[in-house]
Amino acid sequence: MQVSFACTEHNLKSRSEDRLCGLRTAPPPGGSSGGGGGGSNGNYMSQGKTREGSGSRPTPQGHAHMKEAIGRHSSMKYRNLGKSGLRVSCLGLGTWVTFGSQISDEMAENLMTIAYESGVNLFDTAEVYASGRSGATSSSKHQRSSFVITTKIYWGGQAETERGLSRKHIIEGLRGSLSRLQLEYVDIVFANRNDVNSPMEEIVRAMTFVINQGMAMYWGTSRWSAMEIMEAYSVARQFNLIPPVCEQAEYHYFQRDKVEVQLPELYHKIGVGAMTWSPLACGLITGKYSDGVPECSRAAMKGYQWLKERVNSEEGRRQLAKIKELHLLADRLGCTAAQLAIAWCLRSEGVSSVLLGVSNTDQLLENLGALRILSQMNPQTIAEIDALLGNKPHSKKELRA
Repeated sequence: MQVSFACTEHNLKSRSEDRLCGLRTAPPPGGSSGGGGGGSNGNYMSQGKTREGSGSRPTPQGHAHMKEAIGRHSSMKYRNLGKSGLRVSCLGLGTWVTFGSQISDEMAENLMTIAYESGVNLFDTAEVYASGRSGATSSSKHQRSSFVITTKIYWGGQAETERGLSRKHIIEGLRGSLSRLQLEYVDIVFANRNDVNSPMEEIVRAMTFVINQGMAMYWGTSRWSAMEIMEAYSVARQFNLIPPVCEQAEYHYFQRDKVEVQLPELYHKIGVGAMTWSPLACGLITGKYSDGVPECSRAAMKGYQWLKERVNSEEGRRQLAKIKELHLLADRLGCTAAQLAIAWCLRSEGVSSVLLGVSNTDQLLENLGALRILSQMNPQTIAEIDALLGNKPHSKKELRA
């Protein structure tokens, strides 16, 4: 099946009316009868409780919500987003650096087509990525209901009212994203870091509003602390609003504590899942920086001096030494270092999906190959990786034991 994806604001605006007719006729997700839920549906995600009424059944506990299923037309695995009912591919495609800035529109379209045809149904965007130009949509040849598009709200324009998580910016920022994407709604809108200047109740009420208005299906957080996520959940429960379903967090060999210790606890307590990004630590894990910073690498790009400094730091050199050992392990397992790192992320409890960042088709196909070795992430392999890294975090329960 032919799928066409547009990846920049310019291209999106140049699409003909006919190619977008399928999107405009799609039914909106929100409203009083929509799946997003209204104020009266604020408790649509009660965990571990039995729904009232005839024919009620208990909500499964624990990993029942994370049960994997293989796609009908691909080898992609699908998981629930936290304890919500939304099924997402365990590998998603992100547009953090590459889309709209580092690669051409044609390459971006090819990447999204290959990803979709490989079973990826999750595409992550944000109002700030590539200055608002990175985006994704499909032609009328493809059903909008068959894929998940996310966006993030925080960094908008230069004016004081065009950033943060005020009610004004959440609503206007999301409308701006929808306009650029030429979509009626996104599936998930993320609060891209917390805003100390906005009361938590205002944030949760605004997120509930955009869901009730049919502008989004769910909302989540990105780079929030466990305490902030818990506060948002408590506010939602107190005022019968809609709580977040997911946290987007950085996760790789050298960034482990939050995803392995804090988020699993939130997953079991309130059903918040984890959507992780940067599984290759901005390319560090691939080994491309072992002999310095290549001119065509991300660390050499304008605005990424922090990455170059990280690579050249003493800690960076220690990490590169460990990466060389992990490359040997990958060779032994019959996979690449990138595939091993991505499969290692997927094995973590509570991780719903890992977002990939790629700039060419070879990278994408290689990364998708991580699914092939997921079965090799057994306790023995995990223990060997932990021994090489020497940074396994421990939960409070483990420390007490």
